[in-house]
Amino acid sequence: MIPGKEALVGKNEPQKEKFGSFALFDIEHFLRRVLRNWYWFALMLSIGYAISWFYGKYYAQNIYASDLKLSISNNTASYFTPSQSINFIWGQNGNQDGIYLKKMLLSRSHNEFLVKELGLFVNYTTKGVIKSTYLDKNDSPVFLEVDRKHLQQVNYPITLTPKGGGAYKVSLPEEGQSSYLYSYDIEGFQSIENFGRPGDKTIKVNEWYTTPNLRFRLVPNPVSPTINYENIIVNLSTVNDAVNGIVSTVGVDFDKEINSIMIISKTGFNLNGTVSFLNKSVAELQKKRFNDKIQVDQNTGKYLKNSLADIRKKLDSSAAYLNYLKVSEELYDISNRDEKSLQKIKDLESKKADILSKMNSLNSIKNSVESQGFDKMISPSAAGFDDGLFTASVSELKALYLKKRELSSIYTPNSEPIKEINRLISEAKANSSGSLRNVHTVYITELNKIEKQIVEASSDLTTYPEKQRKYLDAERGYNMIEATYNSLLSRQNESQMRLATNQSDITVIDPAKNLGQGPIGPNVKGTKMTIMGGFLTFPLILILLGSLFDSKVRNIKELIGATKIPLLGVIGNNNNENMLTVINTPKSSVAEAFRGIRANMRFLSGEDDKSKVILVTSSVGGEGKTYVSINLASVLGLSDKKTILLGMDLRKPKIFGDFNIDNKFGISNYLTGETSIDQIINKTNIPNLDVATSGPIPPNPSELLMSERNVKLIEELRKLYDFIIIDSPPVGLVADSYELMKYSDANLYIVRHEYTEKYMLKLITEKYHNEEIKHLGFVYNDYVTKQGYGYGYGYGYGYGYGYGYFDEDKNYTEPFLIKIRNKVKAYFDRK
Repeated sequence: MIPGKEALVGKNEPQKEKFGSFALFDIEHFLRRVLRNWYWFALMLSIGYAISWFYGKYYAQNIYASDLKLSISNNTASYFTPSQSINFIWGQNGNQDGIYLKKMLLSRSHNEFLVKELGLFVNYTTKGVIKSTYLDKNDSPVFLEVDRKHLQQVNYPITLTPKGGGAYKVSLPEEGQSSYLYSYDIEGFQSIENFGRPGDKTIKVNEWYTTPNLRFRLVPNPVSPTINYENIIVNLSTVNDAVNGIVSTVGVDFDKEINSIMIISKTGFNLNGTVSFLNKSVAELQKKRFNDKIQVDQNTGKYLKNSLADIRKKLDSSAAYLNYLKVSEELYDISNRDEKSLQKIKDLESKKADILSKMNSLNSIKNSVESQGFDKMISPSAAGFDDGLFTASVSELKALYLKKRELSSIYTPNSEPIKEINRLISEAKANSSGSLRNVHTVYITELNKIEKQIVEASSDLTTYPEKQRKYLDAERGYNMIEATYNSLLSRQNESQMRLATNQSDITVIDPAKNLGQGPIGPNVKGTKMTIMGGFLTFPLILILLGSLFDSKVRNIKELIGATKIPLLGVIGNNNNENMLTVINTPKSSVAEAFRGIRANMRFLSGEDDKSKVILVTSSVGGEGKTYVSINLASVLGLSDKKTILLGMDLRKPKIFGDFNIDNKFGISNYLTGETSIDQIINKTNIPNLDVATSGPIPPNPSELLMSERNVKLIEELRKLYDFIIIDSPPVGLVADSYELMKYSDANLYIVRHEYTEKYMLKLITEKYHNEEIKHLGFVYNDYVTKQGYGYGYGYGYGYGYGYGYFDEDKNYTEPFLIKIRNKVKAYFDRK
């Protein structure tokens, strides 16, 4: 059976509506196109690999990381050493000391100190033929020391070329010199007069190099580097940029099992640089914390000593008054004393005295913060609390006030830098004040609770006589002062103990080391895969877009599946100079395809003795309608069937040229009554094949084709010929062929491979399934197998290039992939 000639019994209307609807995306055609264009993928893969290799070797800058582990001791308590205390009242159980240290390590003040101390605003690189490599300061044979009193141009590469004997040639860029220069003294920019580019100059180490935009000298590295570089490129940056660059590369984390162990990491383009920075950073932090602890403990000891002296005076005065009452009033003992109640009152008043003493210390801390008296700051432990956040905010305040004093000598009070520093100071003061308010609130709450308990416990004392109550009040006053004295004395002993045993509460467990760690980034392998994948994706996307927007018929299976119209045969590409393929190359695969169509036509018109009128049409011109008409007529004529070919495409006559026939008289002349039938019939080289050409182009072709004279012509020719082949106009342009189909026995609709638009087939498909057109079949024209990726339909074409069957086989070259497949198959067959 002819493909697509299925019975339509039981099909309902919704099913019919699907006919003529092609899939939006043809995956099979897409995959075929991908395989056919394999060389583009190979080319893109090669280009992507070359670029990725170049990137990895000459462009990618390796990023290294080093880390340092340290332990935080919790056995000390000072202003800079948060510990335990009142924190449990607030429900705080976090690592306050760790939080403070983290803030310190990431603080601007700490890193700014390191930038200035280590000269990290001077950056060293060396440049090869293509790639620049970042160097650690100690990798350079000389250090560049800037004159911080002189204005300097930043982000301006200075090239140092060794000349031997401690001399270096200093080369500056051809362009880019600026009159807007940076001052390391005031950390701001200033403008100078314009100047010309300074020329190259050779200087020796320790010799000052001076230009309008630079002033520096080269200091020899005390440790000779192991590598000799052809050049050293130095770039200066602002202090602010250097600090921001460092903070963004430092990470601080805590051990998951022991939160008092900190892990500090640093990333950078040079491993030695990260190692030296971490070790220096922690060393400076240890030194600073140790010095601050000593100062704070000394301030605390002095504060407690003065407080004890004041309380001692009050204690002596209270003791003297109590003795006076004993002597003058003879109150050595009070009968019927409630010792239990008096002891409870004594304990409560001792607690009250302790809280009041701590509140006095809290007020001292508050006054120090508000008055910026940080040098006289006492330890928060003297006030009975420790809070890492408060400690960090006070430390930040100290740095900010110091910075403000520096900026005030440069900028006016209403300038933006001063406004910004004031904003930061306000934020830090709010943080510290908030912590102090929280502590004060806790103390007030505790104090009110104790006062209430004292009032309740003192209610029984009202029953004593006035003289005895006077003595008890004096005794209670003495006990409260004594409790305050003892509390201060205890805190003084603690402070003296800390001062005597002071040591760093930071212990380095694992210092940062250069152990030959490999780079942690960039992900060169991943980047290479991304680059190659991107280049491979490019042709894939182009092919995908081409497939999505491609509306041409390229798939025989899809054509049959979408239209459900029978396929009579597949015609290959015509390699001849003219259309007479069957006549000129009768042993070709194309000629055999037309013989297959001749055989399949019987399924359309049936087997009877009636002459067959076969109409050939298509959607538009150029699809091979005339070519199929000529060769189909030739096949029928060569099979001893008396056949005539009618050129009824009156608008575009073609047939006469291939048969060398004069088109002076043709069907148009007959239909207008100018000639008879005999005058328009022309003989050909095939005895059983005649041709009636179109004739001159008439002004009214549609009216002529639909005229009764044309119907009469067809009926007369039925009597004379076994087959009548009508080369009709395209149905996508005019409706003439639909009218002619009323008189035909079989209708051939030509679809050209990769030429016919899919949407053009919708109308003919609807008419066929609505039974407006009968005996319709497709002929798939100009189909070329693509190196073994074709369909292999056997309708007279495509069933065997390379087997010596057709004339084309002598020029056949086996495709490369097919050749590989056959060799592999032959190898395994031998086994």
